[in-house]
Formats: sequence, C-alpha cells, structure tokens
Amino acid sequence: MSNSPLVVYTKLSPNHSGKRNHVIDTITIHCVVGQVTAEGLGGCFAQSSAQASSNYGVDKDGRVGMYVEECNRSWCTSSGANDHRAVTIEVASDTKEPYAVGAKAYAGLLDLVTDICKRNGIKKLIWSTNKNSRVNHLNGCNMTVHRDYANKSCPGNYLYGKHGEIAAEVNKRLGAADSAPTKPATPSGAYKAGDVAQFNGGEVYTSANAATAAATKGASKVKITRVYDGKHPYHAISDDGKGVDGWVDASTLSAIGAAAPAAFTPYTVVVTADTLNYRSGAGTNYPVKGTVKKGEVYTIVAEASGAGSAKGWGKLKSGAGWISLDYCQKR
Repeated sequence: MSNSPLVVYTKLSPNHSGKRNHVIDTITIHCVVGQVTAEGLGGCFAQSSAQASSNYGVDKDGRVGMYVEECNRSWCTSSGANDHRAVTIEVASDTKEPYAVGAKAYAGLLDLVTDICKRNGIKKLIWSTNKNSRVNHLNGCNMTVHRDYANKSCPGNYLYGKHGEIAAEVNKRLGAADSAPTKPATPSGAYKAGDVAQFNGGEVYTSANAATAAATKGASKVKITRVYDGKHPYHAISDDGKGVDGWVDASTLSAIGAAAPAAFTPYTVVVTADTLNYRSGAGTNYPVKGTVKKGEVYTIVAEASGAGSAKGWGKLKSGAGWISLDYCQKR
C-alpha cells in the first residue's frame, strides 16, 4: 500500500492498531468540527490521550495531512471492522450543524478521494442513503459514515448530503460509467401528510442537534408533514410538534401510531481519568474552561460528536462545559 502524494504535512499518531486485516475498499469521510489546519489536527491526534486518529485530514485551505499511514488501521469510526477496510478522512468544518465545509476544503477532499481510489483499485464509488446497505456493503456500496456506528451526527448534515455528489464527481474523474447518484424512489402513497408513523431506528435527515436526533432511535413516533422533496421520501416531526424535524426514509417507517419520541434522558457519569478538562464546546478545538477529578460524579444533559473523543462529548448539567465521554463511566 502506498500513501497519497497530495500530503503536504505528516505527523504520525500513536493511535492506531497496526496493519490492516482487510484490503482497502471503502472511503469514510468525517467532519473535524473545527476550521483547523493540517498541523493543528496532527497535534490533536499526536496525543495518546486523544484515543482517536484518521488516515488523512483535509484542512480549511484544502491542504492534506497524514496521521496514520494507509497500511495501518486508524481509530476513527467507532468500528474496527470499518476502519480496517476504509481510508478515513477528517475534513475541516464549522463547529455547528450542519458542520459546513469551505470550498477549498471540499475541493481538496475531492482530489484526495480520487487519488485514494486510483491507487487502491477502487474503480467506482457507490453511495447509498440506506444505512443497512452501507454497513453491509450491499449492492457494491463502498462509502460509510461515522453515524452508522455510533450515536453521532458525523460527518454532519452538510457532508452527509454531499456524498452522492462526491461519488458522482470522483467517478467522473475515474472514468466510471453511470456515476450519477441514485435518488430514493418516490413513495407510493403509503403515508400522507398528517399521518403519524412509527420510526424504526433508521436514518433521520435533520438539522436538529445530535441529542435530538438520538431521541428518534428505538421505534419512536413521528408525524408526516410533507411527502416528498426530491431527496428523501418523507418529512416528519414528532407528533407533538417538538423534537425531531427532518427527512426520513420510507423503509424505516411502519404502522400508524400516535406518540411523541422521548426527549434526551440525562444520566450520571463518574470520571475515570485522574484529571479531565472540560471545554466550552464539544471538541478538543474548544478552549479549556477547567478540570474535573477522578471519582467525581456529574450529570450529562446532552451529547454531541467532536474532535478528540471516540465516544463523543457530554454537556455538564451545571452548564460549565463539555467533557469527553472517553474518560467517564456511565452509572
């Protein structure tokens, strides 16, 4: 396996599992949750305490950094099986949903993905809006996302919505035929505006925060408000008009019902690190506001993905800041 010639900065991270046990056949794109430089991201992944890494990063100016060589498995997607077969890429982004990516970073991402495919014999990128197809690589699907494996919004709704476009552009550069992204079929009319349908734990396309989106898991109920937008079959909100507000796949809906999804349930954690920083936002790119100590117990009132934490970040009930859940134990 070779590494990308597009790399302009290298800082190898200690956070990896050594040689892969699977050939490279998948691309997994992440958002950094910060408009970082290649050097800044490398500094983050260089810390063993971060317990996270990626093969590459594309910074805010489109520059490519390498942190784990392609021959090795990074710690990026909360799934060893995925990271053993995927080249993982962190992309500089805004710090709030939809975690938008700048034009330079997006252009750099397209160049990098094209190069990865060419060098690894990936002749065509295939994206699916169906989670089951992605995680099981059905119908040739070879693009996955972090939210497939963990309760995170990563890569954010901006990049998630761009995956079909990314596949089409890269396939054009690869000379692959039939590169246009496939849109979901128009619904047959099983649901109409005003119906309340049961959501069975599939995808929700939403601008809501990660905690709100997480509340849709576990067969929550949603109300259909519009039937088709040209991208996703149904637009839905919780049946009380609060909570979830986003597009859902028809395949994730079932019998008509009438109940609102549960709100995020606060829980307590005990700190397992000797000293743990809490920050102003969910990510190591946010300023440190203070520290908590091993054995102390705190209530978490929201969760979010962010740089430097494999398990995500928890918001302290006091409002003082966010702590990495990598160094906490749920009680």
